[in-house]
Amino acid sequence: MASFGSELLVAALAGTQPGEHPLRHVAELPARPARARSWPAWAEPDVVRALTERGIAAPWSHQYDAAELAYAGHHVVVSTGTASGKSLAYQLPILNVLATDPRARALYLSPTKALGRDQLRSAHALTAAVPRLGDVAPTAYDGDSPAEVRRFARERSRWLFSNPDMVHLSMLRNHSRWAVFLRGLRFLVVDECHYYRGVFGSNVALVLRRLLRLCARYSAAPTVIFASATTASPAAAAAELIGQPVEQITEDGAPQGPRTVALWEPALRTDLTGENGAPVRRSAGAEAARVMAGLIAAGARTLTFVRTRRGAELTALAARSHLENIAPELAGKVASYRAGYLAEERSALEHALADGLLCGLATTSALELGVDIAGLDAVVLAGFPGTITSFWQQAGRSGRDGRGALIVLIARDDPLDTYLVHHPAALLDKPIERAVIDPANPYLLRPQLLCAATEMPLTETEVKALGAQEVAATLVDEGLLRRRSGKYFAAPGLEPHTAVDIRGPTGGQIAIVETDTGRLLGHVGAAQASAAVHPGAVYLHQGESYVVDSLDADAEIAFVRAEDPGYATFARERTDIAITGAGERTQFGSVTLALVPVSVTNQVIGYLRRRLSGEVIDFVELDMPAHTLATTAVMYTVTPEALARIGIDAPRIPGSLHAAEHAAIGLLPLVASCDRGDIGGLSTAVGPDPLDPQPSVFVYDGYPGGAGFAERGFRQASTWLGATAAAIAACECPRGCPSCVQSPKCGNANDPLDKAGAVQVLRLVLAELARGSR
Repeated sequence: MASFGSELLVAALAGTQPGEHPLRHVAELPARPARARSWPAWAEPDVVRALTERGIAAPWSHQYDAAELAYAGHHVVVSTGTASGKSLAYQLPILNVLATDPRARALYLSPTKALGRDQLRSAHALTAAVPRLGDVAPTAYDGDSPAEVRRFARERSRWLFSNPDMVHLSMLRNHSRWAVFLRGLRFLVVDECHYYRGVFGSNVALVLRRLLRLCARYSAAPTVIFASATTASPAAAAAELIGQPVEQITEDGAPQGPRTVALWEPALRTDLTGENGAPVRRSAGAEAARVMAGLIAAGARTLTFVRTRRGAELTALAARSHLENIAPELAGKVASYRAGYLAEERSALEHALADGLLCGLATTSALELGVDIAGLDAVVLAGFPGTITSFWQQAGRSGRDGRGALIVLIARDDPLDTYLVHHPAALLDKPIERAVIDPANPYLLRPQLLCAATEMPLTETEVKALGAQEVAATLVDEGLLRRRSGKYFAAPGLEPHTAVDIRGPTGGQIAIVETDTGRLLGHVGAAQASAAVHPGAVYLHQGESYVVDSLDADAEIAFVRAEDPGYATFARERTDIAITGAGERTQFGSVTLALVPVSVTNQVIGYLRRRLSGEVIDFVELDMPAHTLATTAVMYTVTPEALARIGIDAPRIPGSLHAAEHAAIGLLPLVASCDRGDIGGLSTAVGPDPLDPQPSVFVYDGYPGGAGFAERGFRQASTWLGATAAAIAACECPRGCPSCVQSPKCGNANDPLDKAGAVQVLRLVLAELARGSR
């Protein structure tokens, strides 16, 4: 008998063209039974009654175990699947302490406002059901909160729902005004903690440590409860965030319905070729829109995840267009959702989906996290989301309440996607990645130390624990810190908090404004502005197309006009690299593998205009300012003699290395919890290293000082480069395409590229690494 997911897969395949066979693998994942426990003996009867009245007959085993540890005062992380009810693990001890101690306070932190507001609604319902909790007043304290609500939150609320940004900018900055709250803080919840990786995660780690040191200043020692998706080494990752030991609960006791996972590779198009004559696949977004429409027409409530803001808009438009032909009455029940929308727009969409007014939503990862959206039957992923953790988070949005579900992963033109659909075990059977953070990054430590010192003088022990002695000494030399009596004091008049954007060290947001009306359409990060809203760029907002007239980075504003030019734009960048230190190097015969500090100079030099069919119209040159980045790179070099022995002569070296570099960038997320956009790369036939000017390939972190991703590639080079070679070899194209060695961001227009040479180079490197490790 066919499963529910298999039945939906038939609907997804309904629009496939004759002769196309997109399915590469179908897995049927069995249901999992529930494992329930009785309520803890310490749980207050009226709290238990409130929970049971909301339909929670008893806690699942992981909820019980995590709550017991938290109640006993142990920092704990509960790392279980999506929709496993992790919220109860912290709600139970929090409600209990709020009911028994009128001075107790609790602080809940989430990485997104939508998730925080969702948890706030649940807290309101629970506290309203317990008369003793009438004074708790759960309150949101985030960037959307009006001034009077913020004041109420600080003075009256006993349970705050906030985010790390507000803790950094307001609570810690003005901690004396928060003294009562901090003194009573008993529980700190860090929800979806797997989300805190890279630079954002490193900054959050430093913010949390600053928060805990100020709690100690006010004689409080809150218990930290982390909630995470299934991830590798959750206790170690959580401990890195607070610098203290953390217990872990990983056995999931919640029931789960059967799921069908389909790995889907769009067919090559016969009517179009890409750059340099390369074959072109049907785009993942277009394929996802067609699959989404088929599922909605079959009665399945569907969530489609896409990788970009532009993709969310285009996918929703295309799905509506398909539905106009096959089920016109449903065409108006599809929308897009993404970061950059205004708060009221996001809220309206969330309610419409939760209430069933929408049948389908195309979204970025903004809806990946734990917002409670019940009743979804299918999830379509237009491209691998970058990490296996995110894949299962997104997949888990469907099939809630024990029902069956369908998950369809549609491969993009990307080496990692190609590898995964042809090697399903790497996705379905591979251990989840561990979040990568580097709170010792000196570029992050510098402003964070200044913030900490203005809040309360730093001791030498604290500076040493952070590994920040050199940074602190530099700040003393610059007169920003003053050292006396074994402590570091901030210089008078310092106001460092507002200068620190914890979500990215480059900081700042560019406002996108419609020229004719002055209407604010949204924002884009300053670091992405040159590529996203350069003059002439096509910008999409809620299905409407705009063309950028001007970008003023200093004024942090881009002006756009409403226009649909009938094409999309793709920025082209030029990159140069210089090695700035010896780093860590190991020689394996003819191959040298290294982790080195580098200086990367990047400049947007123009953009491609491409019709929606994929046809390139032309290339428009731009004169944009160059940006220099000091970061960390993983590098390998190969001697020209070794390349010659495998048939790679001098004319083939540039194309072979270039192709290997592109594919390696795409595959690094397999071993590091990063997104392809977090990293960059460069290859050169004559390396820039004065110590070893050999043919070289670099892959570097896209953040000042590095984010730990390149180091993960260095430590797991054999796994990473082995998968890279396999992905190139698995692609069916003859000479290279976007699914294997072409890159949409290549500043050299993907020329030269030598697909066969890339496989030869990588196999040579792998053979030397294997020989050297024996």
